[in-house]
Amino acid sequence: MLNPGVPAPDFSLPDQSGKKHSLTDYRGRWVVLYFYPKDDTPGCTKEACNFRDEKGRLEELGAVVLGVSADDVQSHGKFHRKYDLNFPLLSDPDKTTIRAYGAWGKKTLYGQEYEGVFRYTFLIDPEGRVAKVWDKVKPDQHALEVAEALIELQKQAV
Repeated sequence: MLNPGVPAPDFSLPDQSGKKHSLTDYRGRWVVLYFYPKDDTPGCTKEACNFRDEKGRLEELGAVVLGVSADDVQSHGKFHRKYDLNFPLLSDPDKTTIRAYGAWGKKTLYGQEYEGVFRYTFLIDPEGRVAKVWDKVKPDQHALEVAEALIELQKQAV
């Protein structure tokens, strides 16, 4: 996983409608880049809806929200429409960006080991550096936690 202070890896990924997004597109803004395991599953739905509901507050703080999973563009489109999400969901089926951020690895569920996407969030500063990392995420309250951290980081920068 990436540590605060390091440059965030750039990427170019399509969103739910096929439009490409790169980290460099958002230079000069804070970026909330969150990785999640799977579209339309209970935890991922809670997290996405939480970011949807807090998007206005995050935008007031100068941040954009981007969700990333290995699901394809079509899956993202269905998920995006079903929950009326108001931010891009980026598709990384070959897991290049997911791996670059250290969000891929061995997981265990019911005693079975498998590989998958970790629920990690990276707050990236306007210069493109990792400012904060969350590797323990509570999906239903995470967006508020991110907003509070963003407020603190902005206070420190003044």
